Amino acid sequence: MNRGVIAAIFRKDLVAFSRDRFYVFITILGLVAFVAMYWLLPSNVDETIRLGVYQSGLEDVLAPVTSANTAALEVTSFGAPEELTAAVSEGTGGIIAGISFPPDFADSVVAGDGVVELLVPADVPPEYLPLMEGLASQVAYFAAGERPPVDVATRTVVLGVDRVGDQVSLQEQMRPLLAFFVLLMETFALASLVSTEVQLRTVTAVLVTPARPRDFLAAKALLGTFLALIEVVLLMALIRGFVGDVPVLVVALVLGSVLVTGVGLLAGASGRDFMGVMFLSLALMIPLMIPAFGALFPGTAATWVKILPTYGLVEAIVGVTTRGESWAELGPVLVGLGLWCVALLALGTGILRRRVETL
Repeated sequence: MNRGVIAAIFRKDLVAFSRDRFYVFITILGLVAFVAMYWLLPSNVDETIRLGVYQSGLEDVLAPVTSANTAALEVTSFGAPEELTAAVSEGTGGIIAGISFPPDFADSVVAGDGVVELLVPADVPPEYLPLMEGLASQVAYFAAGERPPVDVATRTVVLGVDRVGDQVSLQEQMRPLLAFFVLLMETFALASLVSTEVQLRTVTAVLVTPARPRDFLAAKALLGTFLALIEVVLLMALIRGFVGDVPVLVVALVLGSVLVTGVGLLAGASGRDFMGVMFLSLALMIPLMIPAFGALFPGTAATWVKILPTYGLVEAIVGVTTRGESWAELGPVLVGLGLWCVALLALGTGILRRRVETL
């Protein structure tokens, strides 16, 4: 390939992109909006469980039970059952559930017929119920002046990533999604540029020069990768995304830029007009967005999600910035991402080459 010809086509395309006011405006607007969205999201996680309690005459019993877990458990007392019910229903003060002890609870515990009401909203996490039951049991033992006769042995099995004490903030969860949105914008821009050159037959004017089809294709691939990489790197810098093993993250971003370039070339070569290009770009990119949205719900990804081309990109961003992983852990997913990059780039350039040769 002729490097001078490729550089000339690259400069021409870069100038053509800068003159397209729509995509320049959308690019700048999107970048500003994504950065602002990131910084407006909560940056910390509150793991305190806030429970409401109605009790009468149990102040001395309840105090020692709740004081042992003040860091993770916050108990608020209410003067009437109706007030507790209203607080739980409305989430007043962040209260997620309530425990209502009957007025004669101490006597009923001794008699063996005490009944405690657990007030929970419909969407309360199921793991909170054992906590509330345990708290009520402890209060019952103290109210009766007794202690548990035996210790109950428990064994906890955690499926997926256990992030108790190390929760992921909404900001961190949004990083892969915002990065993907930036890459998505450049996919539309490259697809539109390629489609316009094909429709207006600008490519035929380029090919009457010493430039060959492979020079034209190489220039388009370099342009798409360059624009996508510049923007996603700028975004990650503005949202403090370069943490952990930065070289691994940079490699992932480069591969992600190549990946969306292949998609952009494919959509641009296949679309017949502006609406056709937009439809094809969305149709190709929507399935690829699934791993990015999956990052909002940490856990074990389904097998079919791991097969998607963008899974490696999202997993690398999350692994480096959130879990502190390095080459050893992320090597396999980066290899998979690289293979997808080769396949999509080859498919996009192949279809564009055939389209150019038929003009």
